[in-house]
Amino acid sequence: MSLTPGSRIGPYEIGAQIGVGGMGEVYRATDTNLSRHVAIKVLPASMATDADRLARFDREAKTLAALSHPNIAAIYGLERFDGQTALVMELVPGPTLAERIAEGPIPVDEALAIAKQVAEALEAAHEQGIIHRDLKPANVKLRSDGRVKVLDFGLAKVLEPSRASSPGASMSPTITTPAMTEAGMILGTAAYMSPEQARGKVVDARADVWAFGCVLYEMLTGQRAFVGEDVNDMLAAVLRSEPDWELLPPSVPLRIKDLLRCCLEKDVKNRRRDVRDLRIEIEQVLKGTQERAPVPADQPDWSARVDCTRRGVGGGGRHAAPRVGTSSNVGRARDAGADQYSRDCTANALCAVAQRPLPRVRGRRGQAGATVAPPA
Repeated sequence: MSLTPGSRIGPYEIGAQIGVGGMGEVYRATDTNLSRHVAIKVLPASMATDADRLARFDREAKTLAALSHPNIAAIYGLERFDGQTALVMELVPGPTLAERIAEGPIPVDEALAIAKQVAEALEAAHEQGIIHRDLKPANVKLRSDGRVKVLDFGLAKVLEPSRASSPGASMSPTITTPAMTEAGMILGTAAYMSPEQARGKVVDARADVWAFGCVLYEMLTGQRAFVGEDVNDMLAAVLRSEPDWELLPPSVPLRIKDLLRCCLEKDVKNRRRDVRDLRIEIEQVLKGTQERAPVPADQPDWSARVDCTRRGVGGGGRHAAPRVGTSSNVGRARDAGADQYSRDCTANALCAVAQRPLPRVRGRRGQAGATVAPPA
């Protein structure tokens, strides 16, 4: 249902349409009571005919409205009119991240600063049990003051039918400009679906971790991680192909390359679990934490053995061992992971030491020039 500029929904005076997509139409509006600008999203008409879905939406909307975070666009309320449901949201000025990427790859420091704020938004939502499930550049807004705002938190899950969802990308919500075609809307969603989401399986926060990796890759390269001519080709790429890692600029730190590989691990069991760890890792890189030395060409690349499921990154950077759980079984499993990770770090350090000249020290009898050799 389209709204006419100048019409009213409760205290809100409708202005121009600013977006349209699978979730409905979005309009600029004015709150005549508080004299502020807001965004009004008119939800699909099917919502009004499905009582269970509408009740579930009401419950979820209350949870979303309770989310208060500087990187999450706020939800102000719900309005009912003519059998329709409208969502009243914060109107965020500025371009979308998709529009910024269209100008070309984003410099590493700028991209990581944006990614850090997106991760903070995801972390806050995940702590409340809310999964985005439709994270993509079009759902991220960049304000002129440097603040990043993530839109449409949790609404993908809310708007999904109660039965198992189809992998068809049209089921996922999206906000696009009116000029975009229907095919563009579908492709804009499918490109960021996790493999388990593309297969129609139940998803958890690790689906957001996957999408986060897709978004960060796209910021750094200017290209999508997974491409295809149509939805089927794109979903096939998500399920079977790997991103072109050679597109990452040489200036991208090795820690960030490892982070991307862990985010885009197709096997959900091996993917990084906690977006908090991603945020801490990015913060450490931004703060100039010592970078892992490049591995010589004639030495094994131990970075390929990074355990993407490890936790506790913030406890000591890349050399932090996974946290030990309270359960004895969990503790033993994480102890084993910690031992393996420590062995990998030790081997990597030995590779680096092997490239350095041995130090010259004074011998036992005070003779200069004696050399300390590493133990056999």
